[in-house]
Amino acid sequence: MDDSEAKSAGRTEPASALSEIATQCANSKLLDFAAQLAGLAEDLKALAARPIEPAPTSAEPDPF
Repeated sequence: MDDSEAKSAGRTEPASALSEIATQCANSKLLDFAAQLAGLAEDLKALAARPIEPAPTSAEPDPF
């Protein structure tokens, strides 16, 4: 597609500008994903610091 076809199709930015925009979007999504992973790592770290407590058991036998 040449420039005249691109303009008639509604695309007004050159391919290099569109490529730059796509790169910025991808970088933004990667940063968001990295932030989510960091948050999950913090959650796991907090869970790992807590001792595992056994589930309470009833002193009375179950009537069923």
